[in-house]
Amino acid sequence: MLSAPLLDRVGHRGITLIHEVGAMVLLFVRALRALFARPVRWRLFVQQLEFIGGGSLFIVLLTGSFTGLVLALQLVDGFSRFQAEGLTGATMSLALCREMGPVLTGLIVTGRVGSAMATELGTMRVTEQIDALKTMAVDPIQYLVSPRILAGLFMVPVLTLFFTMVALIGAEYVTVELMGVDRGLYEGNIRNVLMAKDIYIGVVKSVVFGITITTVACYKGYHAFGGARGVGNATTQSVVFSFISIFILDYVITAIWL
Repeated sequence: MLSAPLLDRVGHRGITLIHEVGAMVLLFVRALRALFARPVRWRLFVQQLEFIGGGSLFIVLLTGSFTGLVLALQLVDGFSRFQAEGLTGATMSLALCREMGPVLTGLIVTGRVGSAMATELGTMRVTEQIDALKTMAVDPIQYLVSPRILAGLFMVPVLTLFFTMVALIGAEYVTVELMGVDRGLYEGNIRNVLMAKDIYIGVVKSVVFGITITTVACYKGYHAFGGARGVGNATTQSVVFSFISIFILDYVITAIWL
């Protein structure tokens, strides 16, 4: 039997979670509406594109390369046990396009970009810079949140594409050049197995992940309180919540699509 205090804590945390999810959805809706308000702040949007895309490109390429190299080694070793090394390419392409590419890119962007956004907005909140924007008749949602969410929507799919490409290149190098699998067999299996919907599902996931990461980071930072400790807590909560959201949404989208 669960004790009453435990039930009370579980219920309170459940209600708090539902409230926060609803508040994040409302923040996202407000940010979308603010995109069509004047003045249109293209400069801020371009800055966020560079911060999310350009700043994350190197770590995405590096992680993608070694993901493809290591996964190819494991798959070739596993498939060799029943003489099916030619399936490595098909398996790699499906895994990267549908799952590993979007998910790992989302986790990378969360760790680098989401935490930075939450920290920046949290610092602005506790130092009253957001309040200062309001006194100057500047909408903080349009100025701070909308460019970040829109940039995340565009750049996470692009980063996912780069991640998947370099991972597949690395996997082909290991499989064909190092492990001696026939190139024609390797590439032929990819063409026979990989379909357009496998690419579409990866794109849809990366778009959803990009929106989720930036919305969570902006919400946590925008509502931070309690000085430096509060900013740190907001950043930690942003990263943890985004990680959990990515895994949950990954399952939901996959279950709906298949």
